[in-house]
Amino acid sequence: MKPEDRRLKVVAGLCAASVLLTTSLMAGDRPRTRDIGIAPGILECGPLNAITDVQGVKVGHVTVQDSARVNTGVTVIIPADGNLRQDRLPAAIFVANGYGKLAGLSQVQELGEIETPIALTNTLNVAEGMAALVEWTLAQPGNEDVYSVNAVVGETNDGYLNDIRARALSKNHFIEALEKARSGPVEEGVVGAGTGTVAFGFKGGIGTSSRKLPVKLGGFTVGVLVQSNFGGVLQMNGVRVGEALGQYYLKDELAGDEGADGSIMIVVATDAPLSDRNLERLARRAITGLARTGASMSNGSGDYVIAFSNAEGVRRREGVTLQTTAELANSAMSPLFQAVAEATEEAIYNSLLQADDVTGYRGTIKALPVKKVKMLLQR
Repeated sequence: MKPEDRRLKVVAGLCAASVLLTTSLMAGDRPRTRDIGIAPGILECGPLNAITDVQGVKVGHVTVQDSARVNTGVTVIIPADGNLRQDRLPAAIFVANGYGKLAGLSQVQELGEIETPIALTNTLNVAEGMAALVEWTLAQPGNEDVYSVNAVVGETNDGYLNDIRARALSKNHFIEALEKARSGPVEEGVVGAGTGTVAFGFKGGIGTSSRKLPVKLGGFTVGVLVQSNFGGVLQMNGVRVGEALGQYYLKDELAGDEGADGSIMIVVATDAPLSDRNLERLARRAITGLARTGASMSNGSGDYVIAFSNAEGVRRREGVTLQTTAELANSAMSPLFQAVAEATEEAIYNSLLQADDVTGYRGTIKALPVKKVKMLLQR
């Protein structure tokens, strides 16, 4: 056996349990990345290979589909247990390309903290997501005297498969997603905020992955969830899949139908005790994983990374004017950088592999052809 084949076999085996745990939630018999022999990177993934491997993180989806006209939804990430407004989390946002409408951006950048769940949706329903997060936060016990809430809502434009101008989502859809949020396996593909998305000209969606550092490097976990809705020239494990399948940006006279515009929201969670400054450094490295998939990060693509730490020792208590925290040193960050790059790459692959064909408002978007991809990888 070649050394590279041996490495892939070992790394893939590290996450066998995650495949078994999540199979019942996956879309039909669509595979995850490791089911087709790809195990990006060198680090072990968590038991679920999902953002919820970071203890305390919960994910909830609401999917809204009405014949072929409406294909959209909501995905929410609750970063930690407890009252997020009273015990805020250090956080950072990195903007790789700012063609987007991410609500709550400026306060997170200014204060380096997050105080609400994170909602993902379509471009024209951001306002409803903000209203829901504000209402949900004000209703939490202990927030009776709160008069300001910085709701964080990310978006991508699902206007090809969804009649986005109909603005089909209401505040109640977001509240429902918050109420449904759970730890454990995370549904991927055509679900929640990924219902109407398109990536590399194929059906995109929600994807997730995680990495766990060995004990000698701290034993910390990094989890990633993506809403993929962007373009480029798809590569998987270094194989030029998009070109081989004849679907990629600039294919037809440098202006093909499979354009590179779109967006991606990347949410990064970790239990490592990081400052907001080092969380921004971590968020920047997530783009390494995005680049490995062949993303063009074009003029019209909104590429955002939201990163937070829910380590108990770095939470910021309301009313405490002098806070002392023990945070990870700069010199210990490099393994986390490796982890976030690997998890982001794999989460994007999962979003594509788990998605099914969808016929929507303006036409049909086909899912990534798994059998053909397997053949390309085996070559």
